[in-house]
Amino acid sequence: MADLLTHQEYQALSKAIDFPNCAFIDGGFKKAASGDTFETINPATGEKLTDIAACGVEDVNYTVLKAREAFDDGRWSRLPPSDRKDVLIRLCKLITRNARELAVLESIDSGKTIYDCETVDVPETIHCLKWHAEAIDKIYDQMPPASDDHVAMIVREPVGVVGLVLPWNFPLLMLAWKIGPALAAGCSVIVKPAEETSITALRIAELAMEAGIPRGVFNVVTGTGPEVGEPLGRHMDVDVVSFTGSTETGRRFLRYAADSNLKEVILEMGGKNPCVVLEDAEDLDLVAAHVINGAFWNMGENCSASSRLIVQEGVKERLLEHMLAHAREWPVGDPLGPENRVGALVSKDHFNKVCSYLESGQKVLLGGASHDGVYVEPTIVELSGNDDPMAREEIFGPVLSVLTVKGFDEAIAMANDTEYGLAASIFTANGKRALRGARALRAGTVTVNCFGEGDITTPFGGYKQSGFGGRDNSLHAHDQYTQLKTIWIDLSDRQDETVG
Repeated sequence: MADLLTHQEYQALSKAIDFPNCAFIDGGFKKAASGDTFETINPATGEKLTDIAACGVEDVNYTVLKAREAFDDGRWSRLPPSDRKDVLIRLCKLITRNARELAVLESIDSGKTIYDCETVDVPETIHCLKWHAEAIDKIYDQMPPASDDHVAMIVREPVGVVGLVLPWNFPLLMLAWKIGPALAAGCSVIVKPAEETSITALRIAELAMEAGIPRGVFNVVTGTGPEVGEPLGRHMDVDVVSFTGSTETGRRFLRYAADSNLKEVILEMGGKNPCVVLEDAEDLDLVAAHVINGAFWNMGENCSASSRLIVQEGVKERLLEHMLAHAREWPVGDPLGPENRVGALVSKDHFNKVCSYLESGQKVLLGGASHDGVYVEPTIVELSGNDDPMAREEIFGPVLSVLTVKGFDEAIAMANDTEYGLAASIFTANGKRALRGARALRAGTVTVNCFGEGDITTPFGGYKQSGFGGRDNSLHAHDQYTQLKTIWIDLSDRQDETVG
């Protein structure tokens, strides 16, 4: 864990940073062809950080052209796996040397707390890239048993030019989740960061060039969804788009693929994730700590946040007592204050959206207030049933809904009564009930007696409207960026009777 600085030291660092503000295309920073820009601001202060290049269709087309050239001439795609690994390891070392700068950039651009940026986001970004780099020369092709007269080979090949469309809630970490396996596979990548949080992706691209990734292989095109995201999704020479964000936008990428070249689409989308606590759960204080962390970490701006607590009635009051005590450990304030655990929501529009749920007149057990037009207090609301909008809609803020059930079957049924299926958790001391619950919960990741998402070794993605087409993390992530090819070789001496 990083040694944290003082609030004043972080503020001083933030004032001394030069912000990258141009797109990174074909190995260098470039202004948008139109010359247009858009403001990016510090959501905690409203202060403008810089003007970012507002790219458009012309920029996307040029970037795809250069990415395709890089892929086709093999400067990266046909580089020996061990050589690609060496370059990515150098990138990890450069990120490590610049870790504090990246943490401050991430915090002031997104509103995330410097505590999380220093202790989670930047270290996990490095770990993710290093893990995929080390896997490059350890993923073997296959030779299935064919016959004495034939040799069959199943080989992986990089898929080509890949569009990577990022969310604003974990700008660095989601960048790593996508570029790690895509670059490891040998693809050329075009990153489209969220309009609200473009700066750290641009800085990583600069470091990648310094590490030795060839021109045209790692590109960052900044701008809006309609001007950059949609042209990427519709481009006839983009082979794959991997998107993390809202379900609504994810649907659009499927339409873009259908209307263009039927490119492969990987979607990791929303969640309304249940946390089931049964009466026999042990150590309620520890359970409460997990529930609070799952609900309020990253201001609840987390697709896998535990936003629905489904608790058996016999343990509800005791659990809530412990939860209210743990909530005091989550102070709200300036993201650059290392003591703060809840920072600023990413934008005024998002702040207004989250606050609209707090005006619904539900029974508030904790919080419910907002401050300075950017901060929302950790909030716990008790609901009468699972049909309430706060139980069904993804709020994406520090708001936890509490629902009461009588027993196990009702809890599982309520947990699954959602259009989403990204993550879920169950707390019980009964091993059989834990396994039954984990199997019955319709979610891509189910944790038992803890909150979490697994780690880099385990696949992450969702059921139902939470996911489509693949998984991030683990070796399974490499499948998204490779094609399988069968090579069939005839060894027999027999000649076809029609020949000769």
